[in-house]
Amino acid sequence: MSGHDTHDTHLDEHHDDSGYHGSYRDYLIGFIASVVLTAIPFALVMTGILPVQATAIIIVAFAAIQMVVHMVYFLHMNSKSEGGWNMLALIFTLIIVVIAVAGSIWVMWHLNTNMMPVHTMQGMG
Repeated sequence: MSGHDTHDTHLDEHHDDSGYHGSYRDYLIGFIASVVLTAIPFALVMTGILPVQATAIIIVAFAAIQMVVHMVYFLHMNSKSEGGWNMLALIFTLIIVVIAVAGSIWVMWHLNTNMMPVHTMQGMG
């Protein structure tokens, strides 16, 4: 057995082909979707045709959609990949992020409402 054959056997032992690697068509669809999902918010900001609040909401919505596009078309995440563990890890991560963000907003709101009002200090000077 030559050194080349040993190298091929070594690669075959460690290469896992059970996962879906995507096709050229899938990557092309993901790329085009990503470009469109980036270009539309960019155009909205550059033209200023919508109010600032509406533009911000649209940008956040397009960003969320683009995250899903990246996870499906580039990371190949679905409920069947890795026996469902990828999806479970994603759900767990989302739950932790929602708890952290909601808790931070709750703490900041309570700090804002429970701090000494500014107007009482202005009359003391």
